[in-house]
Amino acid sequence: MTGYLLSISFFQECLQWLEQWDTYLFLKINTVWTNPVLDSIYPWWRDANAWIPLYLFLLVFVLLNFKKKALPWILFAVLTLVLTDQLNSTYIKSWVGRLRPCSDPNFMGHVRLLLNNCSGGFSFPSSHAVNHFGFAMFVFLTLRPIFKKWGYLLFLWAGSIVYGQVYVGVHYPVDVVCGSLLGCLLGYIMATIFNKKIGVLNKDTL
Repeated sequence: MTGYLLSISFFQECLQWLEQWDTYLFLKINTVWTNPVLDSIYPWWRDANAWIPLYLFLLVFVLLNFKKKALPWILFAVLTLVLTDQLNSTYIKSWVGRLRPCSDPNFMGHVRLLLNNCSGGFSFPSSHAVNHFGFAMFVFLTLRPIFKKWGYLLFLWAGSIVYGQVYVGVHYPVDVVCGSLLGCLLGYIMATIFNKKIGVLNKDTL
């Protein structure tokens, strides 16, 4: 019994330590490590509409180059986005119920919000992180023979977007880190299924 209570106490201390560092890092990113250029870029950069050209490029690239495998790839890519979004937004966020920094009445006074309003819904994990890293992992693993080392730029792209979620004041660092890991896991699962059932897209299928 004593061991059980010590374990609970240790777990609670770890959570408290993590929450303190999460808040500390949020305040650094949101209020200290800032400049006017990033203030003007990040509200736009994190918006999904800003990346429509990238999605269209991938769509056209796959359709023009991979023939019979193009439609299955597009289907799996869409399913990856649906899976990451719905699993997170419908189930995980509601279950955890963590308030966003910009909507928490005990903390919102410390937040430098760069958007017109605080995004609705809960904070953990970040949907932007789950969706973008899930998509990045899927594209990376299914098109790796084509993009090669350039494929790692997909993770840099996703990382810059989720950093922006903290910068503009709508997510804590833990939200985006855990969301990124979850997204990578889901993207890996979908890419593995695609590569086994359909086959990796490579130069032989061009």
